[in-house]
Amino acid sequence: MNKYILLSAVLIIILIVSCKQEVKENKEVVTKELETGSQTAEPDKKKPLSPHTETMAMIGDAHIHINYSSPGVRNRIIFGGLLAYDQVWQAGAHMATWLETNKDLTIDGKVLISGKYGFFVIPNKEEWTVIFNRNWNQHGKDDYDSSDDVLRFKVTPKISEEFQEHLEYKVKKTTETSGTISMSWEKVTIEFPFEIK
Repeated sequence: MNKYILLSAVLIIILIVSCKQEVKENKEVVTKELETGSQTAEPDKKKPLSPHTETMAMIGDAHIHINYSSPGVRNRIIFGGLLAYDQVWQAGAHMATWLETNKDLTIDGKVLISGKYGFFVIPNKEEWTVIFNRNWNQHGKDDYDSSDDVLRFKVTPKISEEFQEHLEYKVKKTTETSGTISMSWEKVTIEFPFEIK
């Protein structure tokens, strides 16, 4: 009888040890799978700091299209800080901002012939210079040359209490043959009217 009790006790101990071993092996397999899974998972794709964007509008027969990269303020002083006053800026990030129109436009009493143009500005506290330049396909202002300017005029910036985190352009229709183009960033907005010629 004692032999049977002893044999039963040994069998129970062997069973317990083998169960513990199996649980341990299962844990190791799960851990290895998790490690392998984390290595093959794609890293999170970060949002770009200056997303590429565009705005466009149809005004009468005119199609106006603005293409730009939209930087964020990100707790920086923009005008008079990140962007020095009285220096040419490509009015966006990375590649120069460009504007394309399929119709001639009258801006500030001058004609902008239909086509595609680099859009540049020279910020200042009192007034900004707005520039349309023949060279629309350039990185930043690296290749900017004032001899390629086709139209220059001055605008007065508006300072707002509203805060614009990302640079934004708008083309608004005011009549069947006219509209406005605006650019807002931080607390500054510039806007100018145009007419379809």
